[in-house]
Amino acid sequence: MANELLNITTLGQLKQTDYRSRSVKEELRENLILQLQKKHEGGFEGIIGYEDTVIPDLQTAILSRHNILLLGLRGQAKTRIARLLVNLLDEYMPYIAGSELYDDPLAPISWYGHNEVETKGDDTPIAWVHRSERYTEKLATPDVTVADLIGDVDPIKAATLKLTYSDERVIHFGLIPRAHRGIFVINELPDLQARIQVSLFNILQEKDIQIRGFKLRLPLDLQFVFTANPEDYTNRGSIVTPLKDRIESQILTHYPRSVEVSRKITQQEALLTPEQRVAVEADGLVKDLVEQIAFEARNSEYIDKKSGVSARLTISAYENLISNAERRMIINNEKNTFVRISDFLGVIPAITGKIELVYEGELEGPAKVANILIGKAIKSMLLQFFPDPEKAKKSKKANPYNEVVGWFASGNNLSLVDDLPMAEYKKLLNSVSGLKDFVKQFHPRLSENQQLLLMEFVLHGLAEFSQLNKGFLDNGFAFSDMFDSLFNMQPDEDESDDDRY
Repeated sequence: MANELLNITTLGQLKQTDYRSRSVKEELRENLILQLQKKHEGGFEGIIGYEDTVIPDLQTAILSRHNILLLGLRGQAKTRIARLLVNLLDEYMPYIAGSELYDDPLAPISWYGHNEVETKGDDTPIAWVHRSERYTEKLATPDVTVADLIGDVDPIKAATLKLTYSDERVIHFGLIPRAHRGIFVINELPDLQARIQVSLFNILQEKDIQIRGFKLRLPLDLQFVFTANPEDYTNRGSIVTPLKDRIESQILTHYPRSVEVSRKITQQEALLTPEQRVAVEADGLVKDLVEQIAFEARNSEYIDKKSGVSARLTISAYENLISNAERRMIINNEKNTFVRISDFLGVIPAITGKIELVYEGELEGPAKVANILIGKAIKSMLLQFFPDPEKAKKSKKANPYNEVVGWFASGNNLSLVDDLPMAEYKKLLNSVSGLKDFVKQFHPRLSENQQLLLMEFVLHGLAEFSQLNKGFLDNGFAFSDMFDSLFNMQPDEDESDDDRY
């Protein structure tokens, strides 16, 4: 069908088909209806976690032919949703060849389009544009001008064509008129100066544009999508009320509501090489730990909740986690490896750059806050795999952790650096009395790699529950008895935990 359309090159040929003029909002509506009837996702494949919230609201807005404002914190897929709207456009659209505004052959709006049809009639040349070319995106910044968005008079064109400034032909059109018959997206709308937002009023409502005092009637056909962050309303600007009133549907986005959904997003978006996927094994535990870090961050007293914690944090963290394990594998000349808990040291740089700290967090420092978040994630996840160490300690029944904790109480300690070869890593963990048997007791059917991972996980978990002491080395961790470390602690020793960062 597409090839047949592309063979149509004149207005006369187009009239002989069943083509009809329709607005871009009608086009989106009709194509959405077709997709919903076929039980598809309505053009939003790849958007995870919004199936019962954002996407139904978005589909309702499209069916209502509304302009849309996506309102939510950073990293909530607002821009991605806007870009996916292109999937609801026709694959190809006809326009008058040579028209900078993609004039509809049956309903031109520009001087050039009208002139072509009047002078050439059915011989008017027709060209076709793919839907991917019908999407225009502009990031709102304080330096954006009316000329950027709407257009301006071009004095050189006026002089060359010997026309007055009031003639439409001397106008150099901005981004919005050039997006005619397409989707126009303005990201971070509150960053746009109020006087620039005002220039959008007439376009949204009356289809008028004004350039240097000359009123030009251009019935632009556009689907507007705006994105905004609620934080911007106080920090950088706001959406002026009359403009907000003209945006018919405001849709609230949100972060993933479960670790499972968050994990699906991370696994879909993480950019791993084929070599990494083959050589580095990542157990479900470490994947969930990465997601749990983000959930802990969103509830942390050290982090500004108004700023939010982007989904990009978990994506970057997971990529770093895999790369840290790969680095160890390369250093030790091993053919494959698996992600260890000690590899989470490599995740810290991915966390520190993506969290906005409140005053208390600034006092702690970003690296220490990152370590606290990792620790809280381990503490939360431990309870999903093993008994609660605190309850086990208070219970009248035998404490399953006794032998492990007792080994450290006997004066033993364990150092796990992040570049340990596999054989040495295995030897050190197996040296801890009772640790292997404890893991087997609760998880008897595990591969050797999974067993070793859980053995290390138990040590980190016991440290988070204050059953063991965990010290930070330059490139790893040292575990020892809790009470022995308290008596032997040097002054200011606890303030040098994160020298690595």
